[in-house]
Amino acid sequence: MGEIKPPSGATVAPAAEAREYLSDDPRDIGWVKQNVPCQTACPAGTNPPAYIREIIARQYGRSYEINREANVLPGVLGRICSRPCEAQCRHGWAGNGDPVAICHLKRVAADLMDAGHRITERLYSPTGKRVAIVGAGPAGVAAAYDLSLLGHDVVICEREERPGGMLRYGIPAFRLPRNILDVELHNALRLGVQLRTGVEIGNGEGQVPMSKLESEFDAVLLATGCMAASPLPLRGEWETRDLRGIEGVEYGLDFLMQMHRGVAKTVGKRVAVVGAGFTALDCARVAARLGAAEVTIHIRTAEEYIPVTQEEIFEAKREGVRIKGLRTPVGLTVEGNRLTGIEFVQNRLGGWRAGGRRQAIPIEGSGFHEPCDTIIIAIGQQTVNDFLGTKLELDRWGNVRVGVDGMTSHKGMFAAGDYVNGASTVVQAVGHGRQVAKRIDAWLMGRERRKQVVRIVPVDKPLRERAFDFIPRQHMPTAQLAERMKDGKHEVELGLDEKLAFEEAKRCYLCNLRYQIDVDRCIFCRACIEVAPRNCIKLVSGVEIGEDGAYGKLLETKEWNHVGAIWIDNNECIRCGQCYTACPVQCISISRCELTEVEV
Repeated sequence: MGEIKPPSGATVAPAAEAREYLSDDPRDIGWVKQNVPCQTACPAGTNPPAYIREIIARQYGRSYEINREANVLPGVLGRICSRPCEAQCRHGWAGNGDPVAICHLKRVAADLMDAGHRITERLYSPTGKRVAIVGAGPAGVAAAYDLSLLGHDVVICEREERPGGMLRYGIPAFRLPRNILDVELHNALRLGVQLRTGVEIGNGEGQVPMSKLESEFDAVLLATGCMAASPLPLRGEWETRDLRGIEGVEYGLDFLMQMHRGVAKTVGKRVAVVGAGFTALDCARVAARLGAAEVTIHIRTAEEYIPVTQEEIFEAKREGVRIKGLRTPVGLTVEGNRLTGIEFVQNRLGGWRAGGRRQAIPIEGSGFHEPCDTIIIAIGQQTVNDFLGTKLELDRWGNVRVGVDGMTSHKGMFAAGDYVNGASTVVQAVGHGRQVAKRIDAWLMGRERRKQVVRIVPVDKPLRERAFDFIPRQHMPTAQLAERMKDGKHEVELGLDEKLAFEEAKRCYLCNLRYQIDVDRCIFCRACIEVAPRNCIKLVSGVEIGEDGAYGKLLETKEWNHVGAIWIDNNECIRCGQCYTACPVQCISISRCELTEVEV
């Protein structure tokens, strides 16, 4: 591509940084999305290389700010995120070692920033438009934050006495301390968002009708999440029987919410948890803290397909939780009205399901019984729609259907988060809340007011050393077993200190750095190829261009008479800078390329 130059129509930075510019060229946008897989994988669009680089520079406040631009709640997500970014981290690809601890470093930014750090915001002038949000969970809070930045008057109506939704009432304090949650929520809602707690939307006595919100506000956003526990599909006489009246039967979400509302919960000596997600794991760990002698998680497939982090599984096992796979509950055994056990059938693994998990196929005649005193059913959650007072179009799972504009079938009524997508993760809810907020703004104002561009900043020298590739992943320090189990609230993960954070941050490939060879200055000496530790510098006859204008497949060749350029494959490059140092004619340039938004 040659030396980086602003394309025609690009927005150039002030004179002090005259070489920096913003590009809306599809090739630049496509390059970032392809070559920074951690950011592409993040539903909220967080920029890990940027905030990790600030940690290396020990600029923790700046790192926190970069996080907040995307995910709103860095201190929260730094503790409980499902880490889709780490699943795509190039450092974790075959032959590259373990992925960078991106989530732990997110927490570092929140934990280590100066207590006096002032959070800055990019505010729009007031629009005079009013938006009501139903639900103060992660999707609602994220949307409220963005809409308030954009100048709208935002009111959140929350049924519970305190905000946070599943963050407060569904996640145990040993994973998410409530003081951390309170600070993060305050920071997100401090821009004038009016929070009305203890307000329930519905048509019953003491409830606020949805029609009242519609009449008083220009737009309404539904962000109530999935707050109804999914029933356990049993067989025979149990298929239609109501399980809630049986002593010893608990539903995972209800169990956690009651406990976090202050209800004293107890469990039997033998606890069986049915489910394979974060809620199931949380319920099991809570049961262990409540004094259960045996806690077992029963799953339909194998342990390796449980959609939670390996660290969570490891810590649960340290606390005495067992995991038994390849079994499906089909019935219960009771004496009087008290649970005594569970009837299972054995499964075998079948083909692959969507999402990368294996099918569980029951084995005929394999039924067996296991005794237990308490069963906690945590197989998922469902949406509740009876509060609306109007019928909305639903999908086949019972979730509210929305268009590309985030609007439901009812004009002016939008929906976001789990209420649309079904039970998902916190970071997915945050990301979707922000997306829908942008759609609400466009609808209210009659146009898109922000667009995505790439900020391109020249870099004077390599920012990594080859030796950084051999630093092992730094392990998260955890509380001693006796300490964490004594009150049920002691945080298990203690956070990386400054030394550990610095070592872990150095591991990042800084994939937002783009290395390019100026073909007009290149003398084809191959010096860069000879020093490259990976097959990342290639002889090409050309590069395919996609329909959207982005660069596609490299057309490699080994015939010198067909070589059009020596090309750096940034998807394979580990940013070690060896080629930059070895080039005798200085035809290799480095630039930092980062997605951002600008006002249209």
